[in-house]
Amino acid sequence: MNQLLSIAAIAYLFELIFICLLVAFSKKNDWLCHAPALDWVIAFLTWIPWFAAFFCFGFFGLLGCFIGQLGCLYSFFYVHSTWHRHKGPTIHKTANQIVGRMNNQLGLLMTLPALPIFLMVRFAEIFLYPFLIWTMKFPAYRHDEWVNVSRQKFSGLVGADLVWCLYCDWMTGLYALGGEMLRNLESFWCPIRFYQDKKCENCKIDFPDIKEWVAADGNMEDVTELIKRKYPLDSTNQRAWFGHPSRKK
Repeated sequence: MNQLLSIAAIAYLFELIFICLLVAFSKKNDWLCHAPALDWVIAFLTWIPWFAAFFCFGFFGLLGCFIGQLGCLYSFFYVHSTWHRHKGPTIHKTANQIVGRMNNQLGLLMTLPALPIFLMVRFAEIFLYPFLIWTMKFPAYRHDEWVNVSRQKFSGLVGADLVWCLYCDWMTGLYALGGEMLRNLESFWCPIRFYQDKKCENCKIDFPDIKEWVAADGNMEDVTELIKRKYPLDSTNQRAWFGHPSRKK
C-alpha cells in the first residue's frame, strides 16, 4: 500500500508540474495547441507516464499512476475554479441539475476509458495512414487543421468545464480526421451499399458518397466499373473519396 501511495504521489506531482508549465507556456505559445506539438502534450499527460510506471513497477505501478493522475485532475478542477473566482453559470452545474450530481460525475468518468482507444486512433493517423498516401496515393492532410484545441479561449470556461471541454475539443478533431481518412479507404476498396437500408441511412452522414456506391443487388462488374470511372488508370490525381474537395477543382 505504501508503494502504491508513493507511485500515486509521484504521478500526481509530475502531472501537476507539467500542467503548471503548460499553462505558463501556452499563454504566449499558441503552437502548443496544434498538432504535432499537441500530440506531445497529450503524450506527457497520458501514455508516457503510463508506460514509465508500467515499465518500472508493472500493473501495480500503472494503477498508482492512474490514481495520481485522477487526483491531480480533480485538484486542478478546484484550484482553477477558485483562482478565477467564477460565480456565473457553468456547464458542470447545469448538467448536475439536469441528470443529478452523481450521474453526471459517473458519466464523465466513463468517458475516460475511451482515452486509450482515441490514442490508438491517433497513432494510426500518424504512423499508418502515411503508408496509404505512399502506396495508394490517397490524399494527405494537414493534421493541425483537425487536431487542435481552442476552447481554452472561450470566456467562462473554468475548472471542470475547461478540462472536459478541452478533452472533447481534442477528441472531436481527432475523430473527424479519422473519419475523413476512412472515407478514402471505403470509397476506393469497397464502394458497395449495405443490404440494410437503415445502415445506409445511418452511415450517409459519415460517408456522404454512399449514394454513389453500387447497390447491394448489383454485381462485381458494376463495382469494378465504378472504381475505374472514379479512379481512371491514366489519372495523376489523388485517389480521394467521391466528395473530396480535390474532385471539385
